[in-house]
Amino acid sequence: MNTYFLAVDIGASSGRHILGWIEDGKLCLEEVFRFPNGTSLKNGHQCWDHEGLVRNIIKGLKRCAEIGKIPSYMGIDTWGVDFLLIDKKGEVIGDAVGYRDSRTESIDKKVYEYIPEDELYARTGIQKQLYNTIYQLMALKEQAPEQLASADKLLMMPDYLGYRLTGVAHQEYTNATTAQLVNINTGEWDTELIEKLGYPKNLFGKLYMPSETLGKLKPEIAKEIGYDLTVVHPASHDTGSAVLAVPTNSDNIVYLSSGTWSLMGIERMMPDASDRAKRHNFTNEGGYDKRFRFLKNIMGLWIIQSIRKELDGKYSFGEMSDMARKVGDTKYRINVNDNKFLAPKSMIDAIKDYCGNSKMEIDELLCCVYHSLAECYADTIKEITDMTGRKPDALHIIGGGSRDGYLNELTARALDIPVFTGPTEATAIGNLLSQMLAVGVFEDIRKARETVFNSFDVEKVNIQ
Repeated sequence: MNTYFLAVDIGASSGRHILGWIEDGKLCLEEVFRFPNGTSLKNGHQCWDHEGLVRNIIKGLKRCAEIGKIPSYMGIDTWGVDFLLIDKKGEVIGDAVGYRDSRTESIDKKVYEYIPEDELYARTGIQKQLYNTIYQLMALKEQAPEQLASADKLLMMPDYLGYRLTGVAHQEYTNATTAQLVNINTGEWDTELIEKLGYPKNLFGKLYMPSETLGKLKPEIAKEIGYDLTVVHPASHDTGSAVLAVPTNSDNIVYLSSGTWSLMGIERMMPDASDRAKRHNFTNEGGYDKRFRFLKNIMGLWIIQSIRKELDGKYSFGEMSDMARKVGDTKYRINVNDNKFLAPKSMIDAIKDYCGNSKMEIDELLCCVYHSLAECYADTIKEITDMTGRKPDALHIIGGGSRDGYLNELTARALDIPVFTGPTEATAIGNLLSQMLAVGVFEDIRKARETVFNSFDVEKVNIQ
């Protein structure tokens, strides 16, 4: 009889319940439930529906029972930086404000009154992103200090969802590092930094590692769904889980976790918080087994997704890719990491304005975005080569964006190293691997990654 593991993988636009199990030495997957996600305007801010997320997780757990595949273990991963505050009674304070909300505009200047920017990077190794938790907390301190004063604990989004299921309030390490408040040397919350900023120290407790146990379901939830299970911490930051699923044990490859965001970098045992790393805007996010994800956050397919949404879904992603391909090339390029593209009212207008061409047709605009992304990936590879002193052997593209054949082809053309794609479900796979490593299905990461390589299609990108 199979032992089932459940990955609850929640992204900015949707969440999925994916069952995993080992059969004939291979990892098998089955998506059993999917639900929409997104922010909406609430109390003047763009907020996540955190209670809706809890309800949908429970619906997915019920679905497992309905199909007769009851998981023994589960883990939850989401995006980083966003959080909820709870009081001593365990009740939520305020809203789950999303990272694309405007409340952090210009708040960085306030943070740097307490700590210089260079020192902040040296202490945390985390690249400056104006939506990082450190800036969100300063915005809260300035705009709603009573919320901080009455809070007992800060829970990142996957921490909160796990808390609602189990009643246990843990803070998981990989997601915590995206807050820019974890000390790069100790791997714990930087209490000295937190004191300097004037944030309540009681909000920050012990950090738990991937593969550690969170707990059993609350009795009332177990009764509602008809069974109990053990909740295990995966690398609860989705990129942390995705990187765990990179299908190679080579120590000289670059990964690209391609989706709404493009996360491009290398895995290393020691961080790099040097001035040069800061100058190139690299980050040192926490990974499985206290490895570091030395990577760059690139705006990614968010730009393409936003264009499609603005066109009311008139074209599929495949059709948009074909439109760009037919153009061939264009003289226009954008800096895909420019804040102009983070949350514009109109992505199309933002691109036209950046290029200085208000009459740009959609097909040329798409061509511009695709080429700009590929060239950004190539520039990032050059920066990694410069900082590590060695040329990577290959690029592995994982995640949903690995299905975009045209972008993969442009990327391969821009590089002089082999490019491989797959698996597409990297985040869910990495979530499952953490659970399986916890209970001894795999003896170590090396065996886990070998199984990923043997279980899923990994293809070399051919340049046409």
